[in-house]
Order: sequence, then C-alpha cells, then structure tokens
Amino acid sequence: MNNIYNFYMPTRIVFGQNSLDELSRILSLYSERNFLIVTDKGIIAAGLLKKITNILESKGFGYQVFSEVEPNPKSATIKKGVDFATANKIDFIIAVGGGSSIDTAKAIAVMLRNPGDILDYEGVGKIPNQPVETIAIPTTAGTGSEVTASTIVTDEASLFKAAVISEKIFPTYAIVDPMLTLECPKSITSSTGIDALTHAIESYLSKQNNGVVSEMALNAIKLINDNILNAYIRGNDLESRTNLLEASMLAGLCFSQTRLGNVHAISQSFGGIFDIPHGFANAVLLPYVLEFNLLAAVDKYCDIAKAMNVYDEQLSKNENAYKVIERIVELNTQLEIPRTTKELGVQLDSIDTLIKDSLRSGNIKVNPRITNAADVKKIIEDSYYGNLKLMEVSK
Repeated sequence: MNNIYNFYMPTRIVFGQNSLDELSRILSLYSERNFLIVTDKGIIAAGLLKKITNILESKGFGYQVFSEVEPNPKSATIKKGVDFATANKIDFIIAVGGGSSIDTAKAIAVMLRNPGDILDYEGVGKIPNQPVETIAIPTTAGTGSEVTASTIVTDEASLFKAAVISEKIFPTYAIVDPMLTLECPKSITSSTGIDALTHAIESYLSKQNNGVVSEMALNAIKLINDNILNAYIRGNDLESRTNLLEASMLAGLCFSQTRLGNVHAISQSFGGIFDIPHGFANAVLLPYVLEFNLLAAVDKYCDIAKAMNVYDEQLSKNENAYKVIERIVELNTQLEIPRTTKELGVQLDSIDTLIKDSLRSGNIKVNPRITNAADVKKIIEDSYYGNLKLMEVSK
C-alpha cells in the first residue's frame, strides 16, 4: 500500500547566522504598511529589540511597539493588543521573542481580520478570514512557533490553555538567526531546549506521523541531544546555538503536521491553572509520559535511542527503549531541571480539573498509547511524587 503524505508549509524561512540582515529587504516589500512589533519587556531589557528597531529606523519605517506579552498569554492580553493595533491602523506584525511573543502576535494578527474573541476559534480550522501578515523572529530555541499553524491562549475564566489551529496562522516569514539567542539565560536555554526535544519526540511518536517528518524529527532529536548541554554551559558557543535553533525550527515544522501527545496535553493544563512555564512543565513530564507510552512504540523508541547515541546492539529492544528515558532524566539533571511537578508548583487538589483539561486537548488523540482519565491521573500523580520506575527489563 502506498503511503499518502500531507505536508503544508507556507512560511518563508530565512535561517542562519546574521539572517536578521534580511529584515530590511523583506520589509521594503511592505513599505506602505503600518508595522506593529509584538514583544515582551524582557526582550527590551536585554537590548534585543534595539536590533530590530535600528533596522526599521535606518529605512525610515514607522512602527509601534506592544510589549505587554506575558508567559502563557491570556485572552485579555490578546484583546488589549488588538485594541492597540486597531487604534494605530496596524496591518503588518513583527513578532520578536520566544513562543509567548510569537503566539501573541499570531493571535493579534488573526483578530485584526476576524470578528469576536480569539477563544471563539479554539480547535482546528475555524478561522474564516486570513490574518494580517506577520514576520516571526525567535530569540529562543524551543517553541518553533515561528513555523507552526497554532497559537495557545489562556482563558482566564476557566484557566484552560486553548489551542487555536489553522493553516491561516502560519507566519508569512520566519527570520531564524542564532545570533539573537547568544544572550539567552541558562534557565531559558534549558527549558526551551527540552521543550523542542519534546516536540520532536512527540511528533515522531504521534499517530499522525509520516515519512515526510520522520527524518526531520530524528534529526532534531540528534541536534538537541548533541548540543543542548554545550549551549547551556557555554552560552555564547555559536555552533551549538545554531544547531539548537535549527533543531527547534525542525521540531516546529514536524509538529505543525502531526500534533503532539500526552506531554503537551497535560503540561498545558499545568500552565493554565498554575501558570507554570511551558518548557519546564514539558521537561519534567517527558520521562513519565515516555514510560507510559513505551509499550506502544518500542521500535520507535529504539530509533530515538540511536538518534541520542545511547543504543546498544547487545541489549533487547525494551532495554534500548528504556535508555531513551534514562537519557532524558540525565539531561534534565545536567540542565538543573526539577525531577517532579511538585517542585514546579503543581497541587493535586486541582487534579480533577487537570484531568478534564488534559483530556480536552486534541493532543491526547494522537498519543501513541490510548489514554483515558485514569491514565492521565496516574501520570500526573507519578510526576508529582517522582514515581519513575526505570525498571529492569528482560532481554
């Protein structure tokens, strides 16, 4: 039987060292537009925004700045950004920052051309009108949001992190320059790096995975495994930063086609209720979900083990599959990431809501192992108490 692959990627990617130099050329194609830069105050404080505004000012382009982006962006923030953009007659958006800034920018772009509230479009393919055009410029290597068809927004009323997914959300351009990640703090390097690793692994394990993305996912896994520790320890190592940013982008390309899995379904509930940073939630949950999923994807785990350079020909498939989990635990330890979700601030008195919100995520449906409420409960409790077996398996 012939496999049928469906891959759609409209974003024009400019990748590489000093690729930011291309911004002025791209903006010259839109010289009659009113530009809005969407970012956060940390980007401004780090001096990164000045690199962007200098380019605009050198070409005589006027612009406005909306810098009220917060981690786990809220629907009220999107509305505030839309009101600001509307008042300034904005018709082109430049996103600068991590996943929160880019997701916020994409959501504002959607709502400048569509009625109602961003939460009205939760789900897949519900956006009727094409958003205003955007350029996404990531300053972290983690979310891959610069090349994805989704934006994640927290509903303040329910504390649920809603996914809005549509092919219309893909940015028009992505300028992916590792030079912008050299000053990334260690904690962000670690959390976003494991976030990208989670994207690649969950994409490879997804029920919607196909041959188009499989090699990209494995390549992203290898690049992160080989470079994240060096980027964490030697933050200004340009080769490691370049490889890590490439891996993040590849992983974003992958999950834009495949969705993700249980890690993201559960971690998004943590972010909504407890406002836990997304990357850390993913990093802590990843070993526990991998242990849950192992029996459903042993062969794929062996592929991942090879990409992570831990595969041993002398061991059984199950033993090599467990080596993937062991490697993730080792990386988390080296990157000073907590072992349990309790350390992140998760509280089990909210477990019923956590379970309900996790099951509401479409990511559960593409997870390699069928998952019910009892399974989600066990994963959450195991991650809270640190119940990771890493059991010995027979050959």
